[in-house]
Amino acid sequence: MKDQDCVIVGASHAGTSLAMQLRREGWEGKIKLISGENELPYHRPPVSKDLLAGTKDIDQIRLRPEKVFQDNEIELLLGRAVTEINTKQELVRVNDEDISFEKLAICTGARPCKLELGGEEDRIFYLRDHNDALRVRARIAANQRVIVIGGGYIGLESAAVLQAQGVDVIVLEREGRILQRVTSESMSKFMSKLHQDQGVSIKTDVQIESITTLGDEQLVHCNGGQTFSANFLIIGVGILPNTEFISDSEIELEAGSIVVDKFGQTSSSNIYAAGDCTIHPSRVYERMLKLESVQNANDQARVVAANICGKEIIYDTVPWFWSDQYSIKLQMAGLGQGFDEIVVRGNMDAGLESSFSLFYLREKVLLATDCVSRPKEFLVSKQLIKNRSVLDSSVLSDESVEPLNFLS
Repeated sequence: MKDQDCVIVGASHAGTSLAMQLRREGWEGKIKLISGENELPYHRPPVSKDLLAGTKDIDQIRLRPEKVFQDNEIELLLGRAVTEINTKQELVRVNDEDISFEKLAICTGARPCKLELGGEEDRIFYLRDHNDALRVRARIAANQRVIVIGGGYIGLESAAVLQAQGVDVIVLEREGRILQRVTSESMSKFMSKLHQDQGVSIKTDVQIESITTLGDEQLVHCNGGQTFSANFLIIGVGILPNTEFISDSEIELEAGSIVVDKFGQTSSSNIYAAGDCTIHPSRVYERMLKLESVQNANDQARVVAANICGKEIIYDTVPWFWSDQYSIKLQMAGLGQGFDEIVVRGNMDAGLESSFSLFYLREKVLLATDCVSRPKEFLVSKQLIKNRSVLDSSVLSDESVEPLNFLS
């Protein structure tokens, strides 16, 4: 490994974790970490939270200080665009320069889906990087109105931050309820009421037809003749994997995502991938998974680093996620699609003071858990899901039973 170069494309969570883990695993060759941004790598979740709120700046959310990269002999290539990968010659095309590799890791993440429906470009925002948050902050003023298009986690986190700063917020969601793609109707109802109690207006079953400009306002024209107006818009309607530079047929893609095996290896033997740009097999759920989370990016990257160094470690982690909205911390373990029973533990009716868990079961096997202010249940659930544990519903709902004793 001493005379080999490992090139990592993408320097966010997955790329940075992979580079650091390579050194821990004993990689002695060169490591080149390529980023399309000019900034040192930084945490992404604060973009729609602390950065947007102005409680932290970019230097407070760095993934690592610059000295850590230097100490680990990781060469940072910032502000570089990768335009092509040549698998046969083992070359990466970067800003009209060819960089050779013995091992390549693709960790390019994803970008927001764009709505091409008109409107004034400098009043329409997507929250993916720190510059997006700064541009929105420059627009924030009391008594302004913002429309958030998309009732997923990014949209709702943004709505919570803006509402707390005196901005009038309307959330427009095309589905019948917010968070419909990722959680149950029970959780959606809780989150809807939480936001409405804080003054956010939520409109569902809204199909956006066009966006126009009238003076200082953006007009969002929707189905049924509805029109909503705002000073600016934030759009969060999903993401697309950053794989448009991959045209080589030796790297298999599925709907734009890089297909990797249980070791994080692509269809080209010296090329690996991790993070939001991938789709991977799951033993727990017995299907291919496409995950969009920091946890997946970090965990998968560490496994890939070990395997690049010659190990054969299977990536078999239970996915988990979190979301901060107002003073509520929502933690989610597993994936609940296909559940046939929901068990409620705790109180869902206390607004910001609520504390509860929702357990999603299929034939008594735990698939997923949503937790609000329930860290014990969250931690225990991850292990129960991985073990495909069969559980008693009455035990799960019984507050006198400690989570560690759910199987007793």
